Amino acid sequence: MSESQQKEGFLKRLQTKWKLESLFQVVLVLIVFACTGFTILFIKNPILDFFGVEKGGFVNTVLYLLLVLPLYQIFLLIYGFIFGQFQFFWEKEKQIFRRIGSLFTKKKA
Repeated sequence: MSESQQKEGFLKRLQTKWKLESLFQVVLVLIVFACTGFTILFIKNPILDFFGVEKGGFVNTVLYLLLVLPLYQIFLLIYGFIFGQFQFFWEKEKQIFRRIGSLFTKKKA
């Protein structure tokens, strides 16, 4: 199997898993993930430096979880909108919030 066939197989699997209409849409979603990751990479340290916390410490980890991870979700939606994939990412966000919400709700026996 050639390298291009392997890449296409990988993209096809993502298309099926994410229930997307085309390989082009898969590529757009991957571009959104890449742009979001790079954005967070560049803004993470200035945000944490603003609060004057040591890198790698407990407070750093807590601030990262409370500030940077929510920003990641917001940037996913922003870039999703820019690249025409807002609906895909909005559905994923709702799934995440449902899962988080289910951790805090009582299940009836």
